[in-house]
Amino acid sequence: MAHIHPQRRSHSYDGPLVVFLIGMRINKPWRPDLWLPAFTAMPRMLAELSADPESGLLGYRMTVGSGGPLVIQYWKSTEQLYAYASRPNAEHRPAWAAFNRAARKAPGSVGIWHETYVVDRAESMYVGMPTTGLAKATGVQDAAFGSRAADRLGPAAA
Repeated sequence: MAHIHPQRRSHSYDGPLVVFLIGMRINKPWRPDLWLPAFTAMPRMLAELSADPESGLLGYRMTVGSGGPLVIQYWKSTEQLYAYASRPNAEHRPAWAAFNRAARKAPGSVGIWHETYVVDRAESMYVGMPTTGLAKATGVQDAAFGSRAADRLGPAAA
């Protein structure tokens, strides 16, 4: 079981940050031949990225959304994210090609989506939680009792 930290904690990170959400929607669960390859490709990509400290991936969290699996990824830069996505010898390219072939066979059976956010400031609070999310991806620090979210977020860039 994960260690629960009862105190107030926040992430500790100073630098560029990109949050990348990627999900899959299984529209025809009775067609695993079409969605299972995409489903099993993501753990291979995450393992590849995690093994390479120069990849730019800070960390990730897998969960299940309303339509299927969802991965929340934290990156150092969009340049590193896009470099991985287009690298010909990485796991992503063959997985993407396989998904496109499956999608052409039976349109609408499985869907893939992603959203990319470039973050100029971030605020977090974890109480009674194991280290998770942005804090797990970057680092963690104690947050003073009584500190406010607005104070932790800091002023907007001019």
